[in-house]
Amino acid sequence: MKKLTKDDLVAAIAHIKDIEHQLPLTEVGLIRDITTNKDHAALTVLLAPELVSCEEELREQITSSLQKTGITDVHIRFKHISNEEKNDIIAIKLNKSVRRAPTLMNSPLVAGDSGVAFIAIASGKGGVGKSTVTVNLAAALVKQGKRVGIIDADIYGYSIPQMLGIKELPQKQGNRIAPVESHGIKVISTGFFVQGNKPVVWRGPMLGKMLGTFLNEVEWGPLDYMILDLPPGTGDIALDMHNRIPHCEEILVTTPHPTANHVAARAGEMAVQTNHPILGVVENMSYFTDPAGERHYLFGRGGGQKLADELNTKLLAEVPIQSLDAQEGVDPTTPTLFTENSEQWHIFMNLAASVIQSQQKVN
Repeated sequence: MKKLTKDDLVAAIAHIKDIEHQLPLTEVGLIRDITTNKDHAALTVLLAPELVSCEEELREQITSSLQKTGITDVHIRFKHISNEEKNDIIAIKLNKSVRRAPTLMNSPLVAGDSGVAFIAIASGKGGVGKSTVTVNLAAALVKQGKRVGIIDADIYGYSIPQMLGIKELPQKQGNRIAPVESHGIKVISTGFFVQGNKPVVWRGPMLGKMLGTFLNEVEWGPLDYMILDLPPGTGDIALDMHNRIPHCEEILVTTPHPTANHVAARAGEMAVQTNHPILGVVENMSYFTDPAGERHYLFGRGGGQKLADELNTKLLAEVPIQSLDAQEGVDPTTPTLFTENSEQWHIFMNLAASVIQSQQKVN
């Protein structure tokens, strides 16, 4: 018998596929640590929750397939992982396979000649102010004469309608959906289609369908910018966005805290691996300015710059904390939108100008 290599073993089990992506487990990074020595083979199988019940079936499939190559002793280790861990593995390791899936080219918005610039606002974890950055960047772009839409793609934590003070629901426009407009921004959100405050329990395929519906079945009209408020992390929606909108650019939101910086790097690495340009990093909650004008760095300092350096991009903005008592700096009807006399508003106007300038260079 010829000496078997790792590639021989991978080829022997390449027909065993992941349920969700229908790609070989070896290709999506869920089989690893493959070793062989004469007639002995060992490997590790990473099992997400939906595959745990298939453990014995997988053991038999893998063992049988390897035995056909002449291997007589097969040792299989199973390691249970969360869906979040699984999605991280796929995002980092198997981006080439993911990119091969069809894009939404039937959507006029996604077509390369549409003139619409897609910008995804992403973060590694929740609670860093990603949606705040989304609405204020959109408002600043509108102030500078741009036509802007927002897709609230944070399926489990949708908040854009509330943040913009939207009370009404989208209306039918023929066979299509008309987005709701607020502060000159056209908005569509999962929150419009969920009763009350009920949680969304959709999984991968339904999440992809949601994004497709928002792009294909909404009558957006002429737009210059489409901003996507992504869920935190590197889950199904982030993967689908990278998959379906190949020319989307990304802004990463973090805080000065080291933990936020560390997990945001994973979201940034996903963009890098899938060839999506990173426009830069926005550091939120950077400091607090007291009435005397002195800055206080409550969560540390330099996290945003460190993340930008790590991802070989630039720090676009450092946004200070807004005191709840400083009502002159916020709109009372939409308290997440900063008013023109606030320090934050000037920062977002500069951010919008940087975004516009970067698009002009591309075009």
